[in-house]
Amino acid sequence: MKEYKYKINGNNYNATVGDLEDNVVTVEVNGVPYKVELEVKPAVTVKTSNKPAAAPRTADGEKVIAKQTVSNGPGAVKAPLPGVVVNISKKEGDAVKATDTVMMLEAMKMENAIFAGRDGVIKSINVNQGDSVLEGAVLFTLE
Repeated sequence: MKEYKYKINGNNYNATVGDLEDNVVTVEVNGVPYKVELEVKPAVTVKTSNKPAAAPRTADGEKVIAKQTVSNGPGAVKAPLPGVVVNISKKEGDAVKATDTVMMLEAMKMENAIFAGRDGVIKSINVNQGDSVLEGAVLFTLE
């Protein structure tokens, strides 16, 4: 049993709380016993899984990870680190300067600008927005 002393609106109260049995507890306030039934809340079940999340897939069921491709010569611009393509700001046929940002690659919660690296024309873009790429995957090529 636990005993408590309360003061409510200037009045003193002595309360004794008994043990809980079948969701009912005996409470005595200033010598008057009460049977108190506690509200039963539905049990909450939380489903946990130790399995890692599945890799994203295309409509055909193929994984959306760009495989490392063979370099298409000196104009190939490769991913400097693994990540997700979040934005492609240029398109095939666009003339670019070395300092132009062609796309943004998100890696480790940071966006990394992928620059053209040299003056030229974009010959091909090998990835799409939302694709996961590995380090060394060819992102685009320049002529």
